[in-house]
Amino acid sequence: MTRVRSLTAPPVVDLRHAASPLRDSLRAAAHEVGFFYLVGHGVPAEQVAGVLRAARRLFALPQAEKDAVAMVRSPHFRGYTRLGGELTRGEVDWREQIDIGPQRPPIGGPEKPDYLWLQGPNQWPAALPELPGVIADWDAALSGVSRTLLGHWAAALGSRPDVFEPAFAHTPATLIKVIRYPAAAASTQGVGAHRDSGVLTLLLAEPGSRGLQVRPRDSAEWIEVPPVDGALIVNIGELLEVATGGYLRATEHRVDLSHSSAERISVAYFFNPRLDARLPMLALPPELAVGAAPPQDPSDPIFSVYGRNAWKSRLRAHPDVARAHGYSPGNVG
Repeated sequence: MTRVRSLTAPPVVDLRHAASPLRDSLRAAAHEVGFFYLVGHGVPAEQVAGVLRAARRLFALPQAEKDAVAMVRSPHFRGYTRLGGELTRGEVDWREQIDIGPQRPPIGGPEKPDYLWLQGPNQWPAALPELPGVIADWDAALSGVSRTLLGHWAAALGSRPDVFEPAFAHTPATLIKVIRYPAAAASTQGVGAHRDSGVLTLLLAEPGSRGLQVRPRDSAEWIEVPPVDGALIVNIGELLEVATGGYLRATEHRVDLSHSSAERISVAYFFNPRLDARLPMLALPPELAVGAAPPQDPSDPIFSVYGRNAWKSRLRAHPDVARAHGYSPGNVG
């Protein structure tokens, strides 16, 4: 049995610090732990509160209204998922959510890589006409924070601050998940243990909620990560780990509902490049290269093209959507 302990002093990075100490703290947090609290990010408290209010209005809708925008109706894996409707490593996650991406025309089709089906329109509940605007504003705010973080990491690892920019130009494939974990859960698995398949994740979780846990590399212990008022929780995705030769670490994490007595609302923002983009491989200075540890798991390869990783993740998490639209689970594009 794995052990769980509380982390009384989690890494905290203040984005308001001067460039040199900020970059040192970002590099250390992402290398040594792989996750941290981000403060001083500049996202107004009123905007944070507005996103959480919109989330509560969404999940308070009658079930029929939520089901009207069910993800299974979308060939682009956009829309609402009922409690128990998503899988992690083949096991059921006990949460309901809506998946939202950039509102763009479809580009998938015959003779094209399957992952291009991930671009397309969203599905919006008719009873919440304000939701698209709230999400668009959230996307804009967190995109700015994410680009700032990537620039500082690149510089902290000896590269140009804009080295990642071409991969995110024009049509970054961001993804937003608005999530509710119920108080009376039928399973302790809110979401199973996993590493994010993209580049960077910024998580907003309601203060006072419980359940998020991380497991640092080479550790048997899960660490509790309680939300901190005013902070975003940041973790690294597998593509950024690969791009930095394993120096920045994609940390395994999960949501465990076994000790949660209240429902948990969270909003996960996944900052990812264009579907067809490849992140550049950074050449680390010698003093940093000795601390790199390239990830190796032949049974679960990480593809250089972002869209292939995203497609693999979507097929595994939502086999019902794959079946509904004739996608082959064995074809990752």
